[in-house]
Amino acid sequence: MANQISPMAYVHPEAQLGDGNIIGPFCYIDKNTVIGDNNVMQNSVTINYGARIGSGNEFFPGASISTKPQDLKFRGEDTLCEIGDNNSIRENVTISRGTASKGKTVVGNNNLLMENMHIAHDCVVGSGCIIGNSTKFAGEVIVDDNAIISATVLIHQFCRIGGYVMIQGGSRTSQDIPPFIIAGKEPIRYAGINLIGLRRRGYSNELIDQIHTAYRLLYSKGVLAEGIEEIKKNIPLSPEIQYIIDFVENSQRGIIR
Repeated sequence: MANQISPMAYVHPEAQLGDGNIIGPFCYIDKNTVIGDNNVMQNSVTINYGARIGSGNEFFPGASISTKPQDLKFRGEDTLCEIGDNNSIRENVTISRGTASKGKTVVGNNNLLMENMHIAHDCVVGSGCIIGNSTKFAGEVIVDDNAIISATVLIHQFCRIGGYVMIQGGSRTSQDIPPFIIAGKEPIRYAGINLIGLRRRGYSNELIDQIHTAYRLLYSKGVLAEGIEEIKKNIPLSPEIQYIIDFVENSQRGIIR
């Protein structure tokens, strides 16, 4: 199916477009961009240099993708911003392209990025995430699959957010948030496991109990390494429990307590 491009849109002659895209008025698509099939750019959407966009995405007015990094170390190096498939990218969302550090910013598939949120340079956002209005990620943040991050959350650079978490609106963190939990309050801290979220995802009561026990053991010790040893001794090593262990052991910034 042919692309539908408004006569009031600008598409650079070197931009590579697939089929079935709808490009509304006042959209701007730069050179060195590759766009797949069946994307909708409603109006006033900017696709900047270095964008690599999959298929089936919808971009709402004011979204700006593959923006120049807000990093004074950036020297104009050739970097990318990769967006997967079937994402809903709402009004005024900004996603920067990478820097020399990693070379690209990545957003996976089937995410809902709500109005006015920002993903900075070299971030890696997984798939199936919901990220609320005006939430901001600093550079090189990693967000694992199926995380729910509420509105106006601030994530410090280099933090990692585990999968299946629920982060309370208005929170801010400069440490990693491990998987399967609810994080909130001020200052941010562990507030139990994401029970409703795990049930919705089809986790069995037995597995939920094991995850809950793992965090009880982890946080019962003053030293996290001792908590990890307790988990290894007392809980069967399912992929989910191994994920918790690996996440904590590999944390660069430390986890919230």
